[in-house]
Amino acid sequence: MINISILDASMTYSKEDGYVGKVQFGVEGHSNEYEITLQSKKGNEWGYGLFFLHESGKEEQLLELEDLIEEDDELFDFLVETAEAKLEKQS
Repeated sequence: MINISILDASMTYSKEDGYVGKVQFGVEGHSNEYEITLQSKKGNEWGYGLFFLHESGKEEQLLELEDLIEEDDELFDFLVETAEAKLEKQS
């Protein structure tokens, strides 16, 4: 697994939107930081978007990371669980 450092995470829940989470993180060897937004109506099937956190960077690195997230279930689950942990603390 790649080396990821979590900068911040959050998650909210509403009946209208379901679960909406964000995780901001850095990846070792990448020059930019990222934010992944997560959304799930019931908390079991997640959609996501991956973005540069502050400013645009190397698109190759973003696409490489997106491929890794698609292929590595443990990495994706880790990001979801990081956001979910923040929901439990807020309630």
